[in-house]
Amino acid sequence: MLRRIFPFLGWFRGYNLAGFRLDAMAGITVALVLIPQSMAYAQLAGLPAYYGLYAAFLPPMVAALFGSSMQLATGPVAVVSLMTAASLEPLATAGSEAFIAYAVLLALIVGIFQLLLGVLRLGLVVNFLSHPVVNGFTNAAAIIIASSQLSKMFGVYVDKAEHHYETIWRVFEAAFHYTHWPTLAMGAGAFIIMYGLKRLNPKIPYVLAAVAVTTVISWAVGFQHDAKAPLSAIASPAVREEIKAFNREMRRISQLGEERAEINRKVRQVAENKGDKSLEGLKYQQEATLDTAMIEKEKSLAHLLRESLRSHLFVNVPRADGAMMFYLKDEAPPEARDDGRAWRIKVGNTELDAAALKMAGGGAVVADIPPGLPTLSVPKLDWSVGLQLFPYAVIISLLGFMEAISIAKAMAGKTGQRLDPNQELIGQGLANIIGCLGKSYPVSGSFSRSAVNLQAGARTGLSSVVTSLMVVIVLLFFTPLLYHLPQAVLAAVIMMAVVGLINVSGFVHAWKAQWYDGAISIITFVATLAFAPHLDKGIMIGVVLSLGVFLYQSMRPKVASLAMHPDCSLRDAEHFGLRQCEHVAVIRFDGPLFFANASFLEDQINERISHMPHLKHILVVANGINDIDASGEDALSLIVDRVRSAGYDISFSHVKERVLEVMKRTHLLAKIGEDHVYPLAASAIAAIHEKAHAGSHEEACPLVTVCPLDRVHVGEGD
Repeated sequence: MLRRIFPFLGWFRGYNLAGFRLDAMAGITVALVLIPQSMAYAQLAGLPAYYGLYAAFLPPMVAALFGSSMQLATGPVAVVSLMTAASLEPLATAGSEAFIAYAVLLALIVGIFQLLLGVLRLGLVVNFLSHPVVNGFTNAAAIIIASSQLSKMFGVYVDKAEHHYETIWRVFEAAFHYTHWPTLAMGAGAFIIMYGLKRLNPKIPYVLAAVAVTTVISWAVGFQHDAKAPLSAIASPAVREEIKAFNREMRRISQLGEERAEINRKVRQVAENKGDKSLEGLKYQQEATLDTAMIEKEKSLAHLLRESLRSHLFVNVPRADGAMMFYLKDEAPPEARDDGRAWRIKVGNTELDAAALKMAGGGAVVADIPPGLPTLSVPKLDWSVGLQLFPYAVIISLLGFMEAISIAKAMAGKTGQRLDPNQELIGQGLANIIGCLGKSYPVSGSFSRSAVNLQAGARTGLSSVVTSLMVVIVLLFFTPLLYHLPQAVLAAVIMMAVVGLINVSGFVHAWKAQWYDGAISIITFVATLAFAPHLDKGIMIGVVLSLGVFLYQSMRPKVASLAMHPDCSLRDAEHFGLRQCEHVAVIRFDGPLFFANASFLEDQINERISHMPHLKHILVVANGINDIDASGEDALSLIVDRVRSAGYDISFSHVKERVLEVMKRTHLLAKIGEDHVYPLAASAIAAIHEKAHAGSHEEACPLVTVCPLDRVHVGEGD
């Protein structure tokens, strides 16, 4: 009982010092990969980089302690990070305090949902995400993730558009004119280091090596070079006017937002007191709609001004007193000597400080990371936001768990350990719940880090505990060393990691299995790309298509006409090109007989009757009917009545016990007649053949001449 509640107690049976050494080395090795990856994935989620370290602090340890897999490495992963950003962007600006608070709240909701699924033993619900859907979504997500890092690789900044492909087009337009070449060099250099070391020896911590080398270079050459300057330091009057206009637009947007919030509060208040359809309520709703339209108009103007400000390149010409003076590159005095750097104004989604404009004369780095561990606290519960996040939390929970359990199963196949999917759900759920107390965003099992853990020789989940302790040490003592880490290098780390998510062969495999599975996978892929960043739409389209195909197949299962095969089995006559008996129709219904397909069996029997003029007897081989409900039983009763009233007879063979019990309880067996229900198809044919062929002119009936009846069996295939 204790081991069921605390699975980690099972680690120490037969444990020894040699096992501890292996676990310790594996934990340290995984940490060397996790620390830079987690920072990169946090930025993919729209969070400051150090929140990746917070997500790598408690979750790996908790998931290992309460999960069933010994080698699964939990923490920030690419797809879940992307889903987190997509879920929160409609609610708050990426990187803002509200955005961070919602990310932590999302982790809590994801954790509670996963924990409930595990406790209630409902792990099978993950099957609603079929493999073709997940394959299509994952391939699209990999492309979206990789392309979302292009702006950091080129060192350009653009506003996000309604669709991801529009945003990428903006990135390419900006990169064509304003690429920051040192930034691109840093990213490309990181790629070369990682790829080269991986080819040389995959066991080398190539990600850490790339991060260490580029961080040292960044520090040595002064890669980051930011400064603050007053508005008067901008020499161009036109640019100064643009800055003032931009600030006016941002103030106007803020003012309209506050007005809309107040109007929405009045709408809720009036709805509670006077109902949704009151005249006063409708008036406030119209005002809120008008405010929204005005905000969108102001945002559009602000976007144009922001793009213009970002496009300006300046040179810094120091004045005699040492103060900075920024000229547009084409407007600098001919005799002026600048500092050799290309400067830009840092423009975000907030009003610019006219007294201290942020000027960037170099590349972007991680910069300051708060030293020490995050303060443990319960996230603020906002029920209205929680309800908005719940649908996304469900998708993230199922996607994250499917990724984790797939990895865990693959490793369990190599190690031979017993895996409990529901216990793994509990472990992942607790990892997210306890992780959110330390300001973690949603996490899941990582394929790459789990593979590293296994290759490093991890024996138990103690390796993940060691990994968490390594992250603690970094947070306590080594965060200043990460200040000069270039953002472009983190982008390269993400792009390198998601290459493994692209799996073109998955589409081919799904198509070979069933053409409609391949089609669903391709449609999910295209829809996810088309609707990005609204990733939930792509995956929901795939789920609906999968369920639609499942329902269609359930409503129209295979009804095969059987005939005697030379191997003495009854097989699908159409598939194998077999001759059928003129007087006995042998059919097999492949599927449960229930309300959705009960009438379909009747239609198929009527079709046989209409196409077989010499038909006298129908034999239903029922080995494919594994269940029957009230509608199916009622339909079967009507079929028996109509077939016999039309002058034909009907019998059954291979009826399963579960179906036979229903027939007995509803007295359908008595109506059919126990002498018309046979255990084997051979005994059924032997009993009905002579009577069905009385006065027949059929020569050499294939049911008895192709093979002796004592050797007949029902074939499994078609």
